[in-house]
Amino acid sequence: MPASTTTFVIVGAGLAGAKAAETLREEGFDGRIVLAGAEAERPYSRPPLSKGFLAGTTARERVFLQPEAFYAENEIELRTAATVERIEPERSEIVLGDGERVGFDRLLLATGSAPRRLTVPGAELDGVLYLRDLEDAEAIRARIEAGRRVVLIGAGWIGAEIGAVLRAQGLHVTIVDQTSVPLERVLGTEVGAVFGDLHSANGVELRLGSGVEAFEGNGSVERVRTSDGQVLDADFVVVGIGVTPRASLAESAGLRVDNGILVDEHLQTSVPGIYAAGDVTNAFHPFYGRHLRVEHWSNARHQGPTAARNMLGRSETYDRIPSFFSEQHDVGMRYWGHPLRWDEVVFRGDPASRQFLAFWLADCRAVAAIDVDVAEAGETVERLIRESKELDRTRLADPQIPLEEVVAEPIARRPKPAGKPLVATKNFVAEGLNFTRRFVGDRFAKNDPTPVDALADGEARILGIDGSKVAVYKDEQGGVHAVSPVCTHMRCLVDWNGADKTWDCPCHGSRFDIDGRVLEGPAKRDLGRREVA
Repeated sequence: MPASTTTFVIVGAGLAGAKAAETLREEGFDGRIVLAGAEAERPYSRPPLSKGFLAGTTARERVFLQPEAFYAENEIELRTAATVERIEPERSEIVLGDGERVGFDRLLLATGSAPRRLTVPGAELDGVLYLRDLEDAEAIRARIEAGRRVVLIGAGWIGAEIGAVLRAQGLHVTIVDQTSVPLERVLGTEVGAVFGDLHSANGVELRLGSGVEAFEGNGSVERVRTSDGQVLDADFVVVGIGVTPRASLAESAGLRVDNGILVDEHLQTSVPGIYAAGDVTNAFHPFYGRHLRVEHWSNARHQGPTAARNMLGRSETYDRIPSFFSEQHDVGMRYWGHPLRWDEVVFRGDPASRQFLAFWLADCRAVAAIDVDVAEAGETVERLIRESKELDRTRLADPQIPLEEVVAEPIARRPKPAGKPLVATKNFVAEGLNFTRRFVGDRFAKNDPTPVDALADGEARILGIDGSKVAVYKDEQGGVHAVSPVCTHMRCLVDWNGADKTWDCPCHGSRFDIDGRVLEGPAKRDLGRREVA
């Protein structure tokens, strides 16, 4: 079908949907693009909401993915505050809340997720807050000035990050959770305990092993009553107990739904021509041999572009190792993997120093890893997980042995360590499935083969040069500035900010000039210079 007469509709203007729209234009699609979002704001990045924006160090304008004029300039019809009432696959149309019908040749669903709500007595009181969108973050910021005591329900990523930010601003912070340590559901007890010690050392009060019985107060929340009888004073409360996929629109349209919208490895749903990306998807992952629903920034950031390219007729497989990042009390971390079970955790470095690597092993093979303020091992860690080779735990734990040598070291098969319980599940599918497949690149997207001399004056791109990613900017005089595209803080891929002519990290907000020099932290080291022909 001719692109100029083709309409692609994207429902959901979060990160996945917005990046899909950008990718369609970058790939040369010249048809109509309709990007419909329920929020009144243009697309923005959510990680700063529990980090820099909440702390007041990231300005509101900096959370947006693109300048306001970007969408009109690129002929992307951005419909904000737009409600999609239903999808009619048989007519290839969506129906908006005002009755307008929009036809599509391809449809992408990127409707995201919604916070789980507590239904205990008092849950409707003023001051019981949630954090999912920009409006939520602004509501929490408004409470910081007026209140001095906050109770956070949930010791997962949202609770831990908000707790760190609010404690740094001088609030008395208490975190309540039924688990024994923070982040236990993902990290387990051994690594979770490290983060528990970190929060305690910074003055956060942890009330673990207990749930919420009720919120109490006269119109506004004043107290939290826990399931073990404690009463905690609170000027406000933030609940962070997970999210659920916004899949009702897809389900009503007859698409297959099970813990999210079911899609194949190409992100296509059960209805041909309809795709899904981001938090709402439960995608088949070829490496793991099972469906995964991943609720993190990196997944949305990369699934959106993959879906866009497949809407254009490609057959691109999405098989990135899941990863996410966090920062708490100035300690940064990045985690890789999606294990169903493990039988031991190996620390590489001293956890008490809060600068270490840790590996979750199953049958002597790495199924997950965490980098806590080391920020040098990302590509090697991914390779270690993907190749699924048996590892010598003694060598793995020794920081004096380069990690690359540990990965490459063949060893004889050893019996599984005894005395450690397995975590979950009868239906475990070996993490090594397809490990003989060729290791697919690094953690970033496919190389852009555009030659440097093809860049226009004033244009910037991340190019593939001699097999590596290079952030290249050609200035207005034709001079070429080439640097590493990997932020030196937590190894995220930087984005070009055309308005300020800077390379910006979307993870934690670091900014670099055209020659890689740090303009704003938390990154402390410059991007490495690169030589290009």
